[in-house]
Amino acid sequence: MTKSERLFERAVKRIPGGVNSPVRAYGAIGETPRFIDRAEGSHIYDVDGHEYIDYIDSWGPMILGHNRPEIREAVAKACEKGLSFGCATQIEVEMA
Repeated sequence: MTKSERLFERAVKRIPGGVNSPVRAYGAIGETPRFIDRAEGSHIYDVDGHEYIDYIDSWGPMILGHNRPEIREAVAKACEKGLSFGCATQIEVEMA
């Protein structure tokens, strides 16, 4: 049994369908979803050590690739000011 299969067995007891949408489609073809461990650039790696080309890019947000140092640094810098304010911010105007 693969690590992904073991994780899926645990997940179905805690998460509806055992996975987040849209990977539920694995069940329709009799497969176990892959559980991803990490990502770099255009590749993702599952918990079983397999490498895949990521054609989905997290459904859009990773269009520049995964785990880019300059993006991680910008996110860390932004987090120093806070995570969520519920009000308008200067940065959202600058990014628009």
